[in-house]
Amino acid sequence: MFRAVARLGLRRAAALSALGGSGLLAANAQCEDAQPSIAELLKRLETKISRIEEGLAPSGRADVVLGAQWGDEGKGKLVDALSVNYDICARVAGGSNAGHTIIVNGKRYAFHLVPSGILNEKTVCVIGNGVVVHIPSLLKELDALTLANVKWEGRIKLSDRAHLVFDFHQDLDGAMENKRGRNKIGTTRKGIGPAYASKIQRNGVRVGELKYMDDFKEQLAALAEYCGGLPGMDPIDVDAEFAYYESVRDRVMPLITDTVSYVNDAHDAGAKILIEGANATMLDIDFGTYPYVTSSNPSIGSVFTGLGICPKKLGGVYGIVKAYCTRVGEGPFPTELHDEVGDHLGKVGREFGTTTGRPRRCGWLDIPQAALMRYSCKINGFTHLNLTKLDVLTGLPEVKLGIKYMLDGKELTEMPASLRDLARCEVVYESFPGWTQNIDNVTRFEELPPQAQNYVLRIEQLLKVKIRWIGTGGDRNSSIER
Repeated sequence: MFRAVARLGLRRAAALSALGGSGLLAANAQCEDAQPSIAELLKRLETKISRIEEGLAPSGRADVVLGAQWGDEGKGKLVDALSVNYDICARVAGGSNAGHTIIVNGKRYAFHLVPSGILNEKTVCVIGNGVVVHIPSLLKELDALTLANVKWEGRIKLSDRAHLVFDFHQDLDGAMENKRGRNKIGTTRKGIGPAYASKIQRNGVRVGELKYMDDFKEQLAALAEYCGGLPGMDPIDVDAEFAYYESVRDRVMPLITDTVSYVNDAHDAGAKILIEGANATMLDIDFGTYPYVTSSNPSIGSVFTGLGICPKKLGGVYGIVKAYCTRVGEGPFPTELHDEVGDHLGKVGREFGTTTGRPRRCGWLDIPQAALMRYSCKINGFTHLNLTKLDVLTGLPEVKLGIKYMLDGKELTEMPASLRDLARCEVVYESFPGWTQNIDNVTRFEELPPQAQNYVLRIEQLLKVKIRWIGTGGDRNSSIER
């Protein structure tokens, strides 16, 4: 391939040289009215050669996995399964508030900052500039990987442009949540919001500042003075905070990389890149159920701003949606169940937050809320879907889908921005017969009971996006690909 490109380059040079040497270019300068001109012909020839070269050049690929609901959909499992076919796996938003769980041969792994692709030994994992990084949490994860005999050295690239989450950011997060009282948001208290606030206020500290510790200390002191003066905060011991970063600097520095250049150069050289979304669309600071949202943009936009690649490099956009719906924390939840069915979903689905351990609220799959047809798909442009945890519905005599919202007797055609309107919505359901056959570890769609097949096909019909993968158990291999 490269020899072919080289030959084209030589031919281009030879053609230009011959035309120039023959005096044709000079003649053309004197005959501007020639139709078509020699210069125009050369321009057309060069354009055609460039297009051929582009076709022969190595072409990279970047695909993204995004949550379509309120998080906890099972993004990590798909990322783990897919990443064996990718060279790079990247996180682009959020921080240690994210929790992705993967089960391999019965062993459970929980990731918060490290991309889920780390379990595949040939995959390089990138923590992009859009992530906010709590260094103690990152090092704790790396130590846990070492204890689990996962060889990660040389496979973690930490963006020099990513912002740091300090311990006092976490203290501030808790103080702000406590001050809200009954109006609490349900934050994980991991310091994510305050760290993003520091970034936007332009007094944050980036990972790359660890290169020059005198500058780092100066910036840390200024930030600590600001945060320490906010309501509910105690004075911050800057010397102790600085001493910690001095003590771990030698561990962190080898990870720090210009990830924007690294990822783009790799893509242009033909690398396959898998981008792992954190949180989910309905928690997006702009598109979610504000203010009960996270502090970043875990929808499609973060892929570009949080990693530094351009839109034309993006290929597949894979939306993850549970076969039912869950939510952690506060905020409206139109299909929430407060009965034995909700208890079944929580117990069988092991619905407890990976990061906080809090029980998740459970309800029926909500087509308007999941909005893969009317909302999330508009925003993210999903090319395929992964329907997870279908096995959790086994044993229910009846399964329901929320198919539309009614407000004051009128059907809503769009997701309401007003929380008051959303809380007042009545949900119209479609009912399906359940199934009792154990579908754990089923790997072929035809092996599912007819009732389960019909449920999946109806979701696909309503969402108008192909369901490519179906989760049938917790293990990495417990899934169907259609």
